[in-house]
Amino acid sequence: MLRRIRNKPAGPILFFVALVAIQPAQSQTFTLIYTFTGGIDGATPFGSLLLFPDIVYGTTSGGGTHNAGTVFTVNTTTYHETVIHSFAGGPADGSAPLAGMIRDEAGNIYGVTYNGGAHFQGTVFEISATNVYSILHNFAGKPAEGTGPAGNLVIGRPARLYGTTYAGGGTSGWGTVFLIDAEGAYSTLQSFPPDGALPRAGLLLQNDELYGTTSGGTTPEQFGGTLFQVGVSGALYVFTGGTDGAQALGGLIADDAGNLYGTTSGGGSASFGLGNGVIFEFTPISKQFTVLHTFSGSDGAVPAGTLARDSAGNLYGTTTLGGTYNHGTVFKLDTSHTLTTLYSFQGLDDGGNPFAGVVLDNFGNLWGVASSGGSAGYGTVFEIIVGT
Repeated sequence: MLRRIRNKPAGPILFFVALVAIQPAQSQTFTLIYTFTGGIDGATPFGSLLLFPDIVYGTTSGGGTHNAGTVFTVNTTTYHETVIHSFAGGPADGSAPLAGMIRDEAGNIYGVTYNGGAHFQGTVFEISATNVYSILHNFAGKPAEGTGPAGNLVIGRPARLYGTTYAGGGTSGWGTVFLIDAEGAYSTLQSFPPDGALPRAGLLLQNDELYGTTSGGTTPEQFGGTLFQVGVSGALYVFTGGTDGAQALGGLIADDAGNLYGTTSGGGSASFGLGNGVIFEFTPISKQFTVLHTFSGSDGAVPAGTLARDSAGNLYGTTTLGGTYNHGTVFKLDTSHTLTTLYSFQGLDDGGNPFAGVVLDNFGNLWGVASSGGSAGYGTVFEIIVGT
């Protein structure tokens, strides 16, 4: 069921052919929350949402006053969108944020931009609880630092920020893990390889250990990607590109027992990195790797976002392609490893090609962004009410 609450903002005419509304496999309602116009309100969101009871925070990679991306909020009651920062681009500001944001206990928000900054290699930024914007770090690039941070930050104690850069660092320039400490000092903790290459996602902090994924392998010839632990020499798991999947673009989540869950954007049903991707489980202690689901295309293809998990152990996520109209899906994987497609994007007013995953609110409903589609073609914010 497709439900619209608010009128769409004015924008260019979208040139898709009208399609019949989707009939979902179980009871849920898709609600279009906001449509980006591509103007000062932003365009093309790639990062996951940061959700609170009355407000949603997010980023767009384009649009804004300088067409360099935005930080925005959407009121969950009125669905009114407000831009709290328009990126100006380097050297004075960052540009093109691809990741979502995190929030500390004091209400400060932290994020990264893929480009811009003093060296045009990306930035780490902060927005205070009173909406004051500042840059915490300008990446300088290889060999000392990384370049192009594209994954969410994670907060450790005391007040430390950990993250990854997609490239830069060392002599190979295949990415880094970095730290900004409580005093604001920056340091590179790890440069890739040999534990993988090109980490697109951020890190998971679990039991004082940092875990992550890479989209590239341990050597130029090994392209399947890895699962790694910061401070541990050698990858925890190396994807072969076959039935186990290839090229993890999303981050990891964990259950109470410390098992890790994630997705790969390729592999599964075909070898050499082809295929539609998988959902996997990994146990760090035993090094046990298990494929929980292999996407077929009709049920979704190319998952790129981080999963969400509810208290019952069900997993939720998105695929950028596949589904009924090949514009991506929102799915649920239950504890018996049965996958249900909750929604198939049509690529029309509803949006399409969601790159980020979904987040759960306090009622068990799902919130996310579509990276394309909408009435103007620049993406949407949506909610899926699951059940009754």
